Amino acid sequence: MTGGSRGLGREMALGLAEAGADVALVARDPAQLEATAAEIEARGRKSWRLAADLGDPEACETVCEQALDAVGAFDILINNVGGRRVNQPVEDMPLEQWKALVDLNLTATLVCCSKIGGAMVRRGTGGRVINIASVNALVAGRNISGRHYEAAKGAVLMLTRSLATDWARHGITVNAICPGIFATAPNKAWAETHPEVIEAYVQNIPMGKLGDPEDLAPLAVYLASEASRYLTGAALVIDGGYTCW
Repeated sequence: MTGGSRGLGREMALGLAEAGADVALVARDPAQLEATAAEIEARGRKSWRLAADLGDPEACETVCEQALDAVGAFDILINNVGGRRVNQPVEDMPLEQWKALVDLNLTATLVCCSKIGGAMVRRGTGGRVINIASVNALVAGRNISGRHYEAAKGAVLMLTRSLATDWARHGITVNAICPGIFATAPNKAWAETHPEVIEAYVQNIPMGKLGDPEDLAPLAVYLASEASRYLTGAALVIDGGYTCW
């Protein structure tokens, strides 16, 4: 589980632990990793903590190799790293910043699929890959800039579909979750610094509120389980109805 120490990643990790999975967590902050790992172990499951900045492709490759060395084999891979981070128009964004943010939102997913998913392919016993995209893989964000996010998450969606066709014969399903806006720490920070953006977003959600991070866990558990064995290449939207109009 990348980006597994807080927010949506934490909730998915705890949901998987409650369903009986041992969980390897990758994130930048060792203290947050320890806290989430302790919650997993309190549920009677095993955990591994690997600190790395997956926005750095070389660090991403290294931590994947460390995870394989530590755990041995993976049945489930959840790629949950990403974020818009900057509200900057494309015409004003330096190329290096664009590259760094695309590495965070796309290249990290590619590397983890290559390394961890590739090990699943070679093992030959199937598996589950779940890529966290965004509703902004489907529709452009309103009243906000930083279009690296839409570009990268749209690419994550097509990577998901492509790998689903490539790996189906190996018994590996590859699906994407496209969350809308959830009450995570980054979005709460956006609500303080750019309240007009969050308020306008919520006004366009038929349910009229931000999602609760806990609501994502059951969907991740479903995609990780045998119940979803005939589902692959799908983009499952969970957004309170935002993309319905």
